[in-house]
Amino acid sequence: MTESKSLPFTVPELPMQTQTIREYLPHRYPFLLVDRVTEVTENGIVGYKNVSINEEFMQGHFPGYPIMPGVLIVEAMAQVSGVLGFIMNNEKPRPGSLFLFAGAEKIRFKKQVVPGDQLVLKSELLMQKRGIYKYLCIASVDGVVAATAEIIISHQKLEQA
Repeated sequence: MTESKSLPFTVPELPMQTQTIREYLPHRYPFLLVDRVTEVTENGIVGYKNVSINEEFMQGHFPGYPIMPGVLIVEAMAQVSGVLGFIMNNEKPRPGSLFLFAGAEKIRFKKQVVPGDQLVLKSELLMQKRGIYKYLCIASVDGVVAATAEIIISHQKLEQA
C-alpha cells in the first residue's frame, strides 16, 4: 500500500491486478467483473473489464451475435465503485461489512459491447451521506461511451448468521 500525500486515504499499489481487486470485492468467477484498476483519485477510480467470448453469458446473449448484457455493464460499474468505497474508507471486505449495490438511476446504453472489447470503467463520487454513496459512472470502449449511470452503494454492517 502506498500513502499518497495528496489523498486522505491509502491507495494500493497501482495498477491493481485481479488478485488485489479480489481483496476489495467479495465477488468471484463468474461474477467478478473488474480485471484491473489503474487510477484512484480523491473521488474517482478507473478500472477495466476485458470482454471475452469465453464469458458464460456470451453463449446465450445472443447466439450468433454475442453482446455483453447491459445489466452486467451496470454491475461492473457498481463493482468498480465498490472498490473505490472500500479504498476511501481504508477498509477491505470482512465478515460483517460490505458495500452493497443499492440502486441505479439515469441508466443509458449507447454502444454495444462485444467480445474483444476492453470496457473502461470510470466512477466518480457525487455524494456520501450516512453510509450511502452515489457515483457517476461511465463505461466506454475505445473512447466511445457505451453506458452511463448513477450508481448507489450502501455500506452495510451485516449480522453474522
